[in-house]
Amino acid sequence: MTDLPAKAYELLKSVFGYETFRPGQAEVIGAVLDGDPVLAVMPTGSGKSMCYQLPALMDDGLTLVVSPLIALMRDQVQQMRSLGVAAGTLNSSNNAQETADTWAALKAVELRLLFLSPERLAMDGLHQALRRAGVRRIAIDEAHCVSEWGHDFRPEYRQIRTAVEAMGNVQVIAFTATADRNTRDDIVGRLFDSTPKVFVHSFDRPNLDLRFAAKDQPRRQLEAFLSTRRGQSGIVYCSSRDRTEKTAEWLNASGFEAVPYHAGLDQNIRARNQDRFLQEDGIVVAATIAFGMGINKPDVRFVAHADMPGSVEAYYQEIGRAGRDGLPASTLTLYGVEDMALRRRQIAEKPISDERRRIENERFGRLAMLCEASSCRRQVLLAYFDEPSAPCGSCDICRGEVSLYDGTIDAQKVLSAVYRTGQRFGAGYLADVLTGEATDAIRRNGHDLVKTFGVGKDRAKQAWSSIIRQLFAAEAVATASTEHGGFCLTEKGQEILLGRETVRLRTEAPKAPRARSRDAKGQAEQEGLDEADATLFGLLRKKRLEIARSEGVEAYVVFADRTLLEIARKRPSTLQEMAGIHGIGASKLDRYGDAFLEVLDAAG
Repeated sequence: MTDLPAKAYELLKSVFGYETFRPGQAEVIGAVLDGDPVLAVMPTGSGKSMCYQLPALMDDGLTLVVSPLIALMRDQVQQMRSLGVAAGTLNSSNNAQETADTWAALKAVELRLLFLSPERLAMDGLHQALRRAGVRRIAIDEAHCVSEWGHDFRPEYRQIRTAVEAMGNVQVIAFTATADRNTRDDIVGRLFDSTPKVFVHSFDRPNLDLRFAAKDQPRRQLEAFLSTRRGQSGIVYCSSRDRTEKTAEWLNASGFEAVPYHAGLDQNIRARNQDRFLQEDGIVVAATIAFGMGINKPDVRFVAHADMPGSVEAYYQEIGRAGRDGLPASTLTLYGVEDMALRRRQIAEKPISDERRRIENERFGRLAMLCEASSCRRQVLLAYFDEPSAPCGSCDICRGEVSLYDGTIDAQKVLSAVYRTGQRFGAGYLADVLTGEATDAIRRNGHDLVKTFGVGKDRAKQAWSSIIRQLFAAEAVATASTEHGGFCLTEKGQEILLGRETVRLRTEAPKAPRARSRDAKGQAEQEGLDEADATLFGLLRKKRLEIARSEGVEAYVVFADRTLLEIARKRPSTLQEMAGIHGIGASKLDRYGDAFLEVLDAAG
């Protein structure tokens, strides 16, 4: 481990309540303290924020943090202030008094951390004010937004380099959880004027359970996944605004506490729904991808995709919102051939260069491969980021929930049907041909007379649709027409059809996953607490929510679940003993220690 000054370890314990750094943090912090330009690619939940928060406390200068979302900025300011750190933000959601207080603290050179959006950073006159306030470094969060190769490009990020120069070429440190090699190179070229120290840490999130399923009555599938997770906080991502609202309505009717979130909602409603999710336990948010970047809630216990994500990077970023506290969390991704065809059409219709279109198609192909993987999910996911790994033993495939077989003959039947019907029809039509369903359209086209009509009577249409989807993911068939859809053979498909290449496919009925209780009590018991301590954990959460509401902050700003679990397990009886609990620094001990000791006393 990098040798850091003793003061760094003292602050880690006294301010943040941690005994040790997380893997990789010390190396990055060491480079930051040495004054080096830094690009750190670290997975969500690995503690990127600590890499600029702690250095801000180690010196006398101001650290400027550029963040893309107001919610994230306000959240981090709350957390820093709860730790006794002078922090502020300038953004459009501030009231007049908040803005005045922040400017006063800036002019008095009192702030250690100031959070800004890239748009606010570009405003006239701000650069000079920041120079006068003693800005020492600029930390750029979600740095992949600067790159067109990234999954969430934001043009405003391109202006950051100009701001850095205007402030006197201060130290630049940039952080992201998702950046492949092209994106990393682009970030370096656009944010730095000299070669930075680049840290690329493992992308593995071993506490996340990875599971995918082809769409088959999606609501039933979601209900089965969510039924063992009642009382937990989670996110369900949907492909459209309308679907988020309908999904939230359905979840509420099914007994969940659910709220919708999308960019089209009234701003006050959107803010209220986000606040409920952040401040309360057990809220499920049904959201578009407008929700989530920078959401710092550590105790999100599950993320479900009701529709296929946009890319591997987007998938990784979105599931990364679960389990940031390091405790077990679950993911489920539902996908269908319609999702795949839609994504292909969207890429084809984008006003982008041929080279960009080629790269986007390649990236989508990698996502489709992940969905229809026949080997360890985690291996396939990490391989995308050029990280080798052994089978994880804990994803749905490693657990044996997905059965595979040599599907070459079945694939040849599909590919023959595609070829003999003219390479222009979709999955439903092809399934009718294969099962011998002589619809009006099939008779009109004369396809009830082709050789492959009815060769698949031994399987249901649903099974053939699954095989078609897998062949699409495996790039054995492609979209025949951007305008009309349908499928045509690829070169790989021709090789399979001619028997020169084999293919493995899923069986029709994957093994059902074993149901596991994941409510709050179940979570506590899984963490090694007996029934009495699990009950105490519930009482501690109740007290946490009570305090959070009285202070108008998120529950986890008081204490994270990991801290409450340790309190329930160790049952400290004095403030001195409580000071040894993970996540309890001096400021939080002073503010909340007595209140939680009262809960412990009452529980006996």
